[in-house]
Amino acid sequence: MFSLDWIYYAISWILLTWHSAWDAIGVPVDAVIGTNWAWILAIVFLVVTVRVILFPVFVKQIKSQRAMQALQPKVKELQEKHKGDRETLQKEMMELYRKEKANPLMGCLPMFLQIPVFLGLFHVLRRLDPAKVNKTLYGWTVEQFDSASSAKLFTAPIAGKFGSTADELARLGANGTTVKVIAGILVLVMMGTTYLTSRQMILKTGWAEDPQQKMVQRLMLYGIPLSLLVSGAIFPIGVIIYWVTNNLFTLGQQQWVLRKYPPPPTPGRTGVKSTSPVQPAKTAGLFGRKAAPAPVKQAPATPKVAGPKPGAKPVNPKKSGPAKRQG
Repeated sequence: MFSLDWIYYAISWILLTWHSAWDAIGVPVDAVIGTNWAWILAIVFLVVTVRVILFPVFVKQIKSQRAMQALQPKVKELQEKHKGDRETLQKEMMELYRKEKANPLMGCLPMFLQIPVFLGLFHVLRRLDPAKVNKTLYGWTVEQFDSASSAKLFTAPIAGKFGSTADELARLGANGTTVKVIAGILVLVMMGTTYLTSRQMILKTGWAEDPQQKMVQRLMLYGIPLSLLVSGAIFPIGVIIYWVTNNLFTLGQQQWVLRKYPPPPTPGRTGVKSTSPVQPAKTAGLFGRKAAPAPVKQAPATPKVAGPKPGAKPVNPKKSGPAKRQG
């Protein structure tokens, strides 16, 4: 059976290294405002470490999405050509992607690569139970294990979760109401930031014409945030902190990358009529607010020509040339 121990060791090493670094800098070991900041910062910088490592993959994801967007007119042609023949359509589309070296699954790759990190942290934090006998597993010392077991965020232990049993809460020395309130707020923030990360990307790139791609977009936008409402109840508070931090990092990183690698211009943006099926990206902001319309330049007013004064002799333009000499 495939063992995930190497992931648990790696996550533990990064977490403990950052905790030791904050401890050495002078971050208080004891709780301040009911929070053990050295452990919270260790989780936050675990996110930073992972995202820095995955940054090249993230850039490849953006480039792949641009390539997929550029292929949308050809995809639309294939859909019209093979309407009603789904098998041939899929075969032709796969051939198109292969020929153009575009990968429709590349958009999900960074998320898939982060799943082992998430699972590793989930497993490590779930073990933070003072009743555990083997506290030195995955490179931990007994002192580090006990310190992490008692670490809290606003008096709620980072190993606690919304669905913690009364026995688990008693072993952690936690108040059930406090844990539920903190965990519940974090789950809502986790859902909201997960939705915003997907929305930000779709607003910039537009909806895909490829049914498979559009289905993935809808899953990312609505399905995953809604699933967190249920699954969030089993996540330790420390794992939710990781998820929220990861989402905030993603929002900032996507904003930077989308500025550096903007979506390709579409004919619809230049005012030229086009039958291109590619949907232009929306110009609304992250929260759906529309940008103010650009001011319309008015043509300069035509100067008014003053009419003749009352009683003045009419001027004949034909006689405006040089006067003829009389014989």
